[in-house]
Amino acid sequence: MAAAASSPQSRLLRLLSLLAITALVVADGGDGGRRVVRNGVAVISLAELDAWGAARKNPSNSKRAEMLGEQKKSNKPAGTTSTLVLELKHHSLTTVLDEPAARDRYLRRLLAADEARAASLQQPRSNRASTTQSSSRNDAAAEVPLTSGIGFQTLNYVTTITLGGGISTNNNLTVIVDTGSDLTWVQCKPCSSCYPQRDPLFDPAGSPTYAAVPCNASACAASLKAATGTPGSCASTSTSTSTSTSKRCYYALGYGDGSSSRGVLATDTVGLGRARLDGFVFGCGLSNRGLFGGTAGLMGLGRTELSLVSQTRPTYGGAFSYCLPATTSTSSVGSLSLGGVDTSSSSSFHNTTPVAYTRMIADPAQPPFYFLNVTGASVAGAQLSASGLGAANVLIDSGTVITRLAPSVYRAVRDEFARQFAAEAGHNYRTAPGFSILDTCYDLTGRDEMKVPLLTLRLEGGAEVTVDPAGMLFVVKKDGSQVCLAMASLPYEDQTPIIGN
Repeated sequence: MAAAASSPQSRLLRLLSLLAITALVVADGGDGGRRVVRNGVAVISLAELDAWGAARKNPSNSKRAEMLGEQKKSNKPAGTTSTLVLELKHHSLTTVLDEPAARDRYLRRLLAADEARAASLQQPRSNRASTTQSSSRNDAAAEVPLTSGIGFQTLNYVTTITLGGGISTNNNLTVIVDTGSDLTWVQCKPCSSCYPQRDPLFDPAGSPTYAAVPCNASACAASLKAATGTPGSCASTSTSTSTSTSKRCYYALGYGDGSSSRGVLATDTVGLGRARLDGFVFGCGLSNRGLFGGTAGLMGLGRTELSLVSQTRPTYGGAFSYCLPATTSTSSVGSLSLGGVDTSSSSSFHNTTPVAYTRMIADPAQPPFYFLNVTGASVAGAQLSASGLGAANVLIDSGTVITRLAPSVYRAVRDEFARQFAAEAGHNYRTAPGFSILDTCYDLTGRDEMKVPLLTLRLEGGAEVTVDPAGMLFVVKKDGSQVCLAMASLPYEDQTPIIGN
């Protein structure tokens, strides 16, 4: 597909095609209470910080579950566009995480995979083609619920789609939402090597609209190479007659953490709430491995032609945003929106807090990714000074868990956080050994509540984002004896910082 010429309209669309981050500095706690925030310091309990415990303790909200895939009713006049709702959530964990040694092994594996992914994002993928946002705009909007993936044993966020003709509730598929990749794929029958998933495997034989992508299709060559780094391969398969064969396009996709998916490139009808997209190109995975938890696969929201954002551009204009759920509780729900932002009061996930905007940047060396500029930072109001602050091209990635900062910035954040945390903790202050990639840890045994200094990032254009207290600390040990600052340093100053989820 030829790239559109850059115009004031297209530049404006790129500006508005952002990932909306809603930071709640006063958020509902797990007990329905309110977190108290004064002068950039939040009071929070250990139970609220422990995402794993919250996921098991808080039952899912049945009303939210009933809304899954349902169209949001509104009082808009007939003929106007309604917002369609899909939830964004975290994955539930098994009881293995109640056992200290098993929990330790599991968290180390997750953080090691996250480190591998972060490292892979430092390498420019110059062989991947860049696309330019279309300057056309459509006021249609689809909104799907976005939730924590804790329930599926992943630290990423998930949503639920449907796939196949004759869509029913029997083929709901929960997928990880990833802004750092492009091809959407799910595990399919007959699967030669599949990891365990909660939803039933997608069965192409049961969908009358399923079709394998032929080898001579452009999606099998240039588009697939741009999306995955590798063009498709061809193989002949027998058809219903013994004398004829057809060639299908096969994809092979690898991720920076060592996970992979291989299978048939295909088309089918995808359902986003009640919205339907015919001829959606996706990967029907026949051999898949990695840390995808119990999800059915992955939704790619990058910039190339095969991403969900690009494939829905004719309807939704190539714009999307997401609002992360306030907590990792299974009852906490965010949203993934395609198209314009629905500002009506009837929208289920309409933001009640102000939304700040900043310019999104495209890096020619890494065309599929989304970047922004961080111009400053503070911890509980104390302004930080570091050579790495003000650097351009900070990558924002929903698939990276732990935020990575330039060494000079990380040291400034860590030192100021440690100084204020020690002052707040007083005589109860105790340090703990580092854990995996996290080097600043505390022993909070016996503390029901603690005061957490909050990090605020200042973005280009004056927007500010304050990190929620539950995003500042990572609970390693359930008893609170090892709780770590949930950020890490990059190895080198000139590497690309990453704002994780």
